[in-house]
Amino acid sequence: MRPLADIAEEYDFLDPDERYRLLIELGRELEAMPDALKTDATLVRGCSAQVWVYPTGDAGKLHYLADSNAAITKGIVALVVAAVQDKPAADIAALDIAELLAPFDLKNQLSSNRTQGLPNMIALVQDHARRISAGDGG
Repeated sequence: MRPLADIAEEYDFLDPDERYRLLIELGRELEAMPDALKTDATLVRGCSAQVWVYPTGDAGKLHYLADSNAAITKGIVALVVAAVQDKPAADIAALDIAELLAPFDLKNQLSSNRTQGLPNMIALVQDHARRISAGDGG
């Protein structure tokens, strides 16, 4: 997965149609998530599409698998994953992910249906990071 800053730089130069294509491409670039992990426990609530996020790793390095049944939504969750992938749990817990995603202006670029679950995606990732970080004594 490309670093979020690189994605933002590319996104900034694109027109709205090309931005849609970039989001779809990002979704396709996500590491494959086995169907067995797409359970009620990994489902992100409040999304118009189905979105699953599964954390692996430990406090030193969290790695996320994610998927969605909708191409644009899969691209949005790919942006969230790009912001946090392979970082220490304590760092993820302290990140302002919404601020990191601000350059993408998703609320104005996409319909509210497509972005309504974004805060829940962010919350799920950070809640897990906080739990792991606290369990590690940090």
